Amino acid sequence: MDENMCMTLPVGYVPTPSAPYRAHRKSAQLLQQPGAPRLMDGSISPRLAAAPPAGARVLIWKQDPSVAEIGTRKLFMPGVFLEGPRDARITFGQPGIAPVSPNVFGDFIMQPDTDQFDAVHSFAVVRLTLTMYQRVLARADQGAPLPWAWNNSRNTEPLQVFPHGLPNVMNAYYSRNDRALKFGHFVPSGDMGRVFTCRSFDIVAHETGHAVLDGLKPKWILNSAPPQTGGLHESFGDLTAIFLALSQFDQVEAVVAQTKADLHDKTFLADMAEQFGLALGRPNGLRNADNDLKLSDTGNEVHAISQVFTGAIYDILADIFSFERAPGLRDDAAVLHHAAGYLCSLVLRALVAAPDTNAKYADVVNQMLRIAAEDGKPLEYASFIRNRFTLREVVVASPAPLTADQPADGELGAMVEDAPDAQQDRRTCCGTMNHAEYFDMEGVLEAERQALAAWCKNYGAHPGEQSVRK
Repeated sequence: MDENMCMTLPVGYVPTPSAPYRAHRKSAQLLQQPGAPRLMDGSISPRLAAAPPAGARVLIWKQDPSVAEIGTRKLFMPGVFLEGPRDARITFGQPGIAPVSPNVFGDFIMQPDTDQFDAVHSFAVVRLTLTMYQRVLARADQGAPLPWAWNNSRNTEPLQVFPHGLPNVMNAYYSRNDRALKFGHFVPSGDMGRVFTCRSFDIVAHETGHAVLDGLKPKWILNSAPPQTGGLHESFGDLTAIFLALSQFDQVEAVVAQTKADLHDKTFLADMAEQFGLALGRPNGLRNADNDLKLSDTGNEVHAISQVFTGAIYDILADIFSFERAPGLRDDAAVLHHAAGYLCSLVLRALVAAPDTNAKYADVVNQMLRIAAEDGKPLEYASFIRNRFTLREVVVASPAPLTADQPADGELGAMVEDAPDAQQDRRTCCGTMNHAEYFDMEGVLEAERQALAAWCKNYGAHPGEQSVRK
């Protein structure tokens, strides 16, 4: 440095660090580990050193890599987690990526944008999702743990997670046959760089939602089910991402600050898979939960149908939050966290109580009304449910006006129903709903074989036979 320049600097001058340097330091601090508790003489207690870990700290993307105000955060997950990572219900299964070992503290803290980080992140979001729903069922005395579709008294195999399972594929899916979640990665046009779907909190939660619901309602995922049943499956995936985000206090606080406690303001909470959406040129992610779609707007396209149900639930969440707000008594973030937790429980229990086959939206709505009444919730909750689904053309309006309380007795009829022979249109759905195993391909082949057999019986099985009808 020039000597004269040094002479002009004030005494005690400290240069301001650059923005890249501050970002580097912040990232580095996330990877630092605290020291082990020590005794007065500086040694580690033998009992503490020998005790098994009560859980693990992990570093994950709390939303999408593109949602800068959230970024990566540490969180603690109770339980026992082994190399992989894996536990009794979920296992890491990606060839080509070395299993991640916990550090000396039993934690899985990896550098972002690495294969090891992707393994930990995807595992952690799946585990958080399963834990969230198991807690709902345990609180409702409906049993836990929640089974995967293949689990029974003789088969307790875990769900496998493949964070890089679909190279150069713009999708992700849950496969019952493979007993796995597989996530794609691809390079979009432009200068975004490679996009990894496993790094999206929303996408991992969405696909795990498919796996959870398939364990509870195994016939709902089939293509032969009515369109609204397929819509419930896709919607449950998106709602899982919303409920999981709102189960995290830091995300709840960020939503309240971003929207000034108005959930209908622009927020990352309503936007699904922002980075993936940007790769496709969509500024609001792949889907937006804060929408105004009605059933008459959708036809049989499952992706659109799902947004009707998702949008109604999002509106109900906003209604309950607004109704319960009392800023002079309780923090808004605490109120939103509690409201989302209850609505998550209400939706899951209503889905469990709905028919095992051919479920329609009205079935779930009526179960929500019943359960909310049994839970002793104010009549306003029933009015929010009734009114929002009436406006979405899901249920027929009751005799009471939309501004009045919902009557305690009687079920609401379906306003728009699937035609008896309606076929699902899954062309724009996620990879799960387009996976071949959920289409009755074998049934199609069997129908063709039966048609061949009938022709042979009526017209002769061999070219030489002269039994062809004239």
